[in-house]
Amino acid sequence: MKEKKNVSLLGSLKQDFPASIVVFLVAVPLCLGIALASGAPLFSGIISGIIGGIVVGAISGSQLGVSGPAAGLAVIVLSAISELGAFETFLLAVVISGIIQVVLGFAKAGIIGYYFPSSVIKGMLSGIGIIIILKQIPHAFGYDKDFEGSLAFVQPDGHNTLTELYHMLGAISPGAVIITIVSMIVLILWERPFMKRIRLFNIIQGPLVVVIFGIILNLIFSGSESFALRAEQVVAIPVAESFTGFLGQFTFPDFSQWLNKDIWIIGATIAIVASLETLLCLEATDKLDPHKRITPVNLELKAQGIGNILSGLVGGLPITQVIVRSSTNIQSGGQTKMSAIFHGVIMLISAMAIPKILNLIPLASLAAILFVVGYKLAKPVVFKQMYKLGKEHFAPFMVTIVGIIFTDLLIGIIMGLVVAVMYILYNNFKKPFLVESEDDLKNGVIHLSLAQDVTFINKASIMNTLSEIPNGAKVVIDASKSINIDQDVIEIIREFETNAEYRDIDLTIKKREKRGVSNQRRIVESALSMSN
Repeated sequence: MKEKKNVSLLGSLKQDFPASIVVFLVAVPLCLGIALASGAPLFSGIISGIIGGIVVGAISGSQLGVSGPAAGLAVIVLSAISELGAFETFLLAVVISGIIQVVLGFAKAGIIGYYFPSSVIKGMLSGIGIIIILKQIPHAFGYDKDFEGSLAFVQPDGHNTLTELYHMLGAISPGAVIITIVSMIVLILWERPFMKRIRLFNIIQGPLVVVIFGIILNLIFSGSESFALRAEQVVAIPVAESFTGFLGQFTFPDFSQWLNKDIWIIGATIAIVASLETLLCLEATDKLDPHKRITPVNLELKAQGIGNILSGLVGGLPITQVIVRSSTNIQSGGQTKMSAIFHGVIMLISAMAIPKILNLIPLASLAAILFVVGYKLAKPVVFKQMYKLGKEHFAPFMVTIVGIIFTDLLIGIIMGLVVAVMYILYNNFKKPFLVESEDDLKNGVIHLSLAQDVTFINKASIMNTLSEIPNGAKVVIDASKSINIDQDVIEIIREFETNAEYRDIDLTIKKREKRGVSNQRRIVESALSMSN
């Protein structure tokens, strides 16, 4: 028997700390990009990234999930700020959304995340992997019209994910291309087995080396007219000249507006969308976890709620768990929640102490890192595995991917879920819940066995089966193995019993033995006995 290894917070620091640096490098431009797309102050994205790492990371039961501002909320935030007229008023809605999430956590609403099929969750991961690659290609070539962290197909500038690739060709930056090529070579080498055998290269993460090379090349190119990077091609974190100036970047909500009904509506909207995104990302993160740990969903809602309350109080954007950062954490070797917490601490210290150094990091370097993340999420082997499972799994998987690429995250997931439900309904109609035994038919008895769980979905197949029974037949309806029978089905059986008298059908209904029967089974048997 294989010995089970325990994963402890302190025992995994040598893996968690390097992973946290990589997550930090990826998270900074995403936080800034989402703030820009939301029409909010750039520093608000950094605030929510810090709180998502330190506060949510500490409270959450998720060992590998990383929280921060989400691209899926950018449109809602942009519209809300415009509708409410002031960012300070919007911050009150963020606080309210956090309170609602905490209430949802205590109400045990987190269970809704378990109702999404595995095929849809895997489709979500692969779809995000593909969209990461497509969205980062322009940044790799130095064309940065779309904001970092964008997942939507239609962009604010009127372009979309695919047309952006065409427009990119007319604005290629030689300096950015060289940085991308060097970065990809480093990352590919770092994945080679001969590199992994060298201890030093196991300690130092490839993405960190990529960023260092990117900064060096940026400084070298700065004096060249042809190769110098423009301001929009590097990280652009706000720079405060003093500690007082740094504190001045925090904003506080306008509590005088708490009776404004629009704030409560926006707060509820953010709470619902943020909770749904978090629960979906949570399940996806758990599937990527090498140790297959299961995160307590209701605790996660409470953690996200507390994070949003605090974020709203100090000028941050709404927070959710984010799959791009979470998957980066996993693929960088993170083992426990300490990597998420460390990434938040590093972000806080860096924003205070070294913002000018961060602003030397080329987006092309980060694009190369995200290419690797995207590929690992959407490996061809995943498509082969899903195809082998059959069309009832492959179809929702592919619809989810296509939906995410051509719409956005939530719409793509809903599309995949609809297809999965349609297959369930079709299979329930196609395969009657009543199974005919050939042996019993030979003896002149039609034996119909009810499944353990019979719902209203089975009504059509039940009625079709019963209506096809010939007059004068002997029929046994066996409910001895049934745990739950829907009231609609019970009514159909009652009606068939009445009809059987006029059709000269000899009907027998078998009920479960009373010994060891649960309360739910007794209810079923009691309902069936009413028909006798």
